[in-house]
Amino acid sequence: MSILVLTASDVARVEASWPSQEIQSVIAHVFFTLSHNHARSPPHRTTIDTESHRVLFMPARIDGIGTSIKVVSVPLLSDDVRGLPASTLVLDENTGAVRALVNARSLTALRTAAGSLLATMVLYPPASCEFKRLVTFGAGSQIRSHIDQLVATYPSIVHITVVNRTINDRVITLLDRLREDHPAAQFMAISRTDGGTQVESAVRQADLVCCATSSTAPLFPSEWVRPGTHVILVGSFKREMAEVDTALIRRARKILVDSRSACAIEAGELIAAGVKPEDVVEVGELLLYRSELWQVDTTRVSELLTGSDVTIFKSVGLGGQDVAISVATIDRAIEMEIGTRIPNFE
Repeated sequence: MSILVLTASDVARVEASWPSQEIQSVIAHVFFTLSHNHARSPPHRTTIDTESHRVLFMPARIDGIGTSIKVVSVPLLSDDVRGLPASTLVLDENTGAVRALVNARSLTALRTAAGSLLATMVLYPPASCEFKRLVTFGAGSQIRSHIDQLVATYPSIVHITVVNRTINDRVITLLDRLREDHPAAQFMAISRTDGGTQVESAVRQADLVCCATSSTAPLFPSEWVRPGTHVILVGSFKREMAEVDTALIRRARKILVDSRSACAIEAGELIAAGVKPEDVVEVGELLLYRSELWQVDTTRVSELLTGSDVTIFKSVGLGGQDVAISVATIDRAIEMEIGTRIPNFE
């Protein structure tokens, strides 16, 4: 039996051919399935620390889609700018053997940003929303993917400020690529350590704030965030990590999350704020599936928005997302005749 190997360049070719609506459908199906108990309950992710990384092992299964395990290495040093190496093994559902090995570095950012975008679209339909100013914290692939997807879906976003600990080569490269991909938007970068007043001004004016860092201390105080702002938090995945303060968390009547159970274990900001299960709503609980098309439960969304000073989406990342995005990538790669077959693996 052979296995299919998809390199980073193979995955990039697949991603480039992928309509955003299809990606959204994949992620919506995952969230709906997980919220309505149509997936096998995955074990909690396992971590192992090496000399330079915290390695995460994320097994999961979704009935009707597949079974996989992703291994992703998170640098232990904040100044390590090499990104997050990640690989996903997908099993053959009939034989139990490995069907494919997929480079998941960019897919991790793609599926996380797609989840954030879906959550944002559920609360703020693009047809009736005109976000103008986006502020992001971090400068890795997660931030690039979030900016790409948010700006493509909300073309009214024309002012983007990237806040990073320092203005390094990675930030400069990121802005160069973003300006090339989104010529109608204005981009600027601010150092979090050197540009205190500029950071405050940017956050105070923001309609959207997106954080994708490994910070263990709040990146900005709650009072900088004006009423009506939507905040996306995707960086923390341990109890001791936190990108925003407790005051900001408590300003939202309900917190929108990817998974209630996972966030109860891993979302440092929510744990620190004493958020209870009844204080959060899963994205999948706000979705309806009819004729294989997902729709928004507008009644539940209205209830969630009522009385909220700000809205917050918190994601810790789910193995179910990795299963779905990897299987979809493999299927599309086979259609496009992309990838390398390793014969006689079994």
